[in-house]
Amino acid sequence: MVRELVMPKLGLTMTEGVLAEWRVSPGQPFRSGDVLLVVETDKIASEVEADSDGVLIETTIPAGETVAVGTPIARWSADGAGAAPAPQAAEAPASKPVPTPVAGNARPLPAPVRANGERILSTPLARRRAEGLGVDLATVTGSGPRGRIKVADVEAAAQTRPIPQPAPQPAPQAPKIETPAGERSKPTTLQATVARRLTAAKRDVPHFYLAAEAEVTELAALRDRLNADTESGLPRISMTHLVLAAVGRALVAMPEMDRVWDDEPPGGAILALGRGDIGMAVDTPRGLVAPVLRGAATLPLDRLAAEAASLTRRARDGRLTEEDFQGGAVTVSNAGMHNVTYMTSIINPGQSSILGVGSVRSVFRPDEAGAPVLKRELGLVLSADHRLFDGVTALAFLNRIIAGLERPLRLLRAP
Repeated sequence: MVRELVMPKLGLTMTEGVLAEWRVSPGQPFRSGDVLLVVETDKIASEVEADSDGVLIETTIPAGETVAVGTPIARWSADGAGAAPAPQAAEAPASKPVPTPVAGNARPLPAPVRANGERILSTPLARRRAEGLGVDLATVTGSGPRGRIKVADVEAAAQTRPIPQPAPQPAPQAPKIETPAGERSKPTTLQATVARRLTAAKRDVPHFYLAAEAEVTELAALRDRLNADTESGLPRISMTHLVLAAVGRALVAMPEMDRVWDDEPPGGAILALGRGDIGMAVDTPRGLVAPVLRGAATLPLDRLAAEAASLTRRARDGRLTEEDFQGGAVTVSNAGMHNVTYMTSIINPGQSSILGVGSVRSVFRPDEAGAPVLKRELGLVLSADHRLFDGVTALAFLNRIIAGLERPLRLLRAP
């Protein structure tokens, strides 16, 4: 009963993936539900679980390699045999992919261009492989349709590069005293993916930031009154739910904010979403993720609170799917529970804005007569993509959000 484990197909458009990590070693038994390996695509990192008991005999592909879908990557035995004859025709892999969330809508690296501005046709994984190998895509001949460069083309080009001549050795110098380094540890696949994609977002997206305060005395009182009704069976309302509702109402009023920039076509394109989906940052044991709340802009407040609570539970239980990260132009990231006045956030890859929410502060402000009046204010920072929005448009959106928070009864009405 020796079988082959093949690279799984994790999405309709997936043709290859990076075998990021083996979680089981050769000779090690596993049980149904154990994680066998981690596969990374351009969108998510996925843990692949076994759907039956067995023993891993050998791995035929090492971690770090890019592998085509359906390629055998290991041999395993269902009856525990440690050695077996060569396998027959490959059977269906004893595994099922379980997506591991990443922050926001992950998108591939931008398509490179030649010196004359002509776009270089290449697959996303080929671009990533070229970056890792230090290969200039302008020097690679593609073998795909219309000359599109594939991973195999990049690897072939890397092998045929001229061997660099060794640089002249400098004169011997006195040995340097190295400062003791701290303890190093390897990041998890999720941590590495988040780090790479947010670095790309900060580097490639021209951010600009708008900060303001919302007076939320009435908002906090409304929340307390709604939550005092413990016999209704309705979900409890949090400050995050109210901010999500205010952002949703602002999206309905300004649908032009429900757009994202698409790097893939030559010269880029503006994609209008128009569905009113809103991302919601959630702190989980595995890190910060931002799943998308579907149709949040048009949900009644009670329904929005219930669906947001459900999405939060699934995120913290590790039960999110790839679909939970698709769509949405804006994310709400509320760090108010951590005692911060303002939070300036990085836009999630594939989106066009993010609203950082701080803590409610009690401050004195002068009234019309100049007398001090105690106010409760909420610090807000809107990070926006300057390719899509100018300061006037983004500020109008932020002011609509503030108006919803300062006149909270509007949030109880249908959008």
